[in-house]
Parts: sequence; structure tokens; C-alpha cells
Amino acid sequence: MTKKDAIKLFEDKQVRSVWDSEAEKWYISIVDVIEVLTDSANPRRYWSDLKIKLEKEGSEVYENIVQLKMEAPDGKMRLTDVADAEQLFRLIQSIPSPKAEPFKQWLAQLGRERLEEIDDPEQGIDRIMEYYHRKGYSANWINQRLKSIEVRKELTDEWERRGIQKGQQYAILTDVITKGWSGLTTKQYKQFKGLKTESLRDNMTNLELVLNMLAEASTTEISQKEEPETFEHSKQIAHRGGKVAGAARKELEAQTGQKVVSPLSAKKVLKK
Repeated sequence: MTKKDAIKLFEDKQVRSVWDSEAEKWYISIVDVIEVLTDSANPRRYWSDLKIKLEKEGSEVYENIVQLKMEAPDGKMRLTDVADAEQLFRLIQSIPSPKAEPFKQWLAQLGRERLEEIDDPEQGIDRIMEYYHRKGYSANWINQRLKSIEVRKELTDEWERRGIQKGQQYAILTDVITKGWSGLTTKQYKQFKGLKTESLRDNMTNLELVLNMLAEASTTEISQKEEPETFEHSKQIAHRGGKVAGAARKELEAQTGQKVVSPLSAKKVLKK
């Protein structure tokens, strides 16, 4: 099964999803859906109780639930209960929520958009731009963010060629690069900005994005030249790539007298 992980948004809440290109369908995290529909402080407990209820009722929805590995808030890949759109439509019937109808519409639109993007990838870029415009990001920041996505894709393509495993190994290398240029691990960086499950890159300033891109692009270039055959070698390259941008950060800070790594987040900036 050829899959593609993604984070989809419903009313600005993250919903983890996996696209199965062979079956041409999304598999979506049930816990994330429950959190969206119920605003529960403990969606996992809600789902656990609902599973017991569905099992007692002999529900087909419960019997057909599968588990796939998805990235958890701590960055690790963990098995998560998922359902396809058809299963979710049935599951929603068991969850009393005023958001049920709009969520069903969102779910139907999700499938249509993915098929359209396969036929015309430019539509995916247009949707990303539309999303950031709606959130209030500046045109300059959006252009930087789109470029950062391209740079990141080039890096992950290179990692894939070198046999790096998606999930934990990607997270480790990303952490090494981030610390190399910013002086902070990804977790420390998010804490510095007051983030929890939000995307770090979506909360970077223009300058932070530029330096992060330099770090990742440098890592890609070094890796392509040295063609590492082990994870440890790739880890060393990630450290060196991060240091390239780290040196640029320190020089800029020396010239301006201002710190580059900022506590600003999108929430703080866009609400001003």
C-alpha cells in the first residue's frame, strides 16, 4: 500500500490522515475526529468508552477498525485507530455533536480535493496559499513558507534515497538540523514559542524560515555529495548542514545585536 501522511485542518484543528493511493481513500485518526466533534479534554478515553459500546452492539464499524502508525505530538510514530470516510460517516452517528453535519461535508470535500490534486498538483499549492491567506499571513511569508516546503521535500527525497526510515529517524535528523542552526531542539523551540501540537514552521518568522531552509538545503547538498550509507553518517551530515545556517545566524546576530530565534508565534502576531 503506497501511503502519504498528511495533517488536515477542520476549523483550525489538526486531523492526522494517511492517503492510500492504491485504494484511493483517506484513513483518518479517530481520536482526532472525536476531539474535533466533542471538544473532549480526553478524546482517547471517549473513544475507549465508545469502542466498548460499539462492541457490545456488534457494530460493523468497530469490527473493521484498523491501526496505522501516525506521528504523535511527541514526534514519535505510534499505532493509531483509523477509519476511512465511509466508516467515519457511520461512526459520527454515534457521537452527538452540533459539528457532525459540517464535518461530514468537510470529509466529503477532502476526498474530492485529493483526487483533484493528483490530476493537477498545482491545485494543492493553491489550496495551501488560500489557507494561509485566510489565516492572515502576509504574502511575503506565504512565499517563504511555500519555498520551505519545496526545500524540505528535496531533503526528505534525499533521505529516502539513502534508506532513512520515515518517522523516528526523520524526526531525529530534523532535530539535529534544528539544534545545529538555532541552538534548540525542536521540542525546546516549540516550548520557547509556546506551541503544543501546532506546526513549528507555521510559527516561524521570515528570517527563521530562511535560516531553516539554509540548514536543510545545506544538509541535502552535503548528503548528495557524500552519499552516506549509514544512519550515523546521515546524522553527522545533518549536524554539519545545521551548523552552516548556525554560523550565518550568529554572524547576523553579531551585526544587528538582535536574536534571530524569536518567541513570536502566528497566534501572537496574527491577532495583533
